[in-house]
Amino acid sequence: MAEFLEIHPKNPQPRLIQQAVEILRRGGIIVYPTDTSYALGAHIGDKQAIDIIRRIRRLDDNHNFTLLCTDLSQVSTFTRLGNDAHRLIKKLTPGPFTFLLDATREVPRRLQHPKKKTIGVRIPDHRIALALLAQLGEPILSSTLILPGEDDAMTDPYQIREQLDRELDLIIDGGIIEYQPTTVIACTDNIIEIIRQGVGIAPMLE
Repeated sequence: MAEFLEIHPKNPQPRLIQQAVEILRRGGIIVYPTDTSYALGAHIGDKQAIDIIRRIRRLDDNHNFTLLCTDLSQVSTFTRLGNDAHRLIKKLTPGPFTFLLDATREVPRRLQHPKKKTIGVRIPDHRIALALLAQLGEPILSSTLILPGEDDAMTDPYQIREQLDRELDLIIDGGIIEYQPTTVIACTDNIIEIIRQGVGIAPMLE
């Protein structure tokens, strides 16, 4: 059964954040809130955790995983970040955007897109997510909590517990979060383009 922690969305309790990060470091699968949805999270280097996320969501090998990062410095460690992409991400984050970038060797191969060798990155605008990242000191492997056959992410932590209690190690209750898909922007091969228009607005690319 999953642990269930009620963490304040505006003033996350440090003791509870520490508990959550310890579960991540032990290879646990967590559900946690972001600014756009609840998401599944795991330690970036844990192969078994990644396999469990793939099973929960029934993801194929072509799925683009996302690394939740604290800032541009962390993004540049895990991706090849050109000047244009750097300026764009600096202007649009933190916020509801996912950027597809070429992965560096710091990203395990099993997380990269098998053909494109890309990885998604996000810098969220949510205090619980940012507190987790600050305590962990590295990115969180992340995937939006959309169950097979559904179009939208789950919004209610109590419903998440009812459906996924046996699959998870921790559910963080940060309140109801209505799903708002991120805007996905590809920044590869010297081309910057919007792949999916979501809630994030990037006027400089319109």
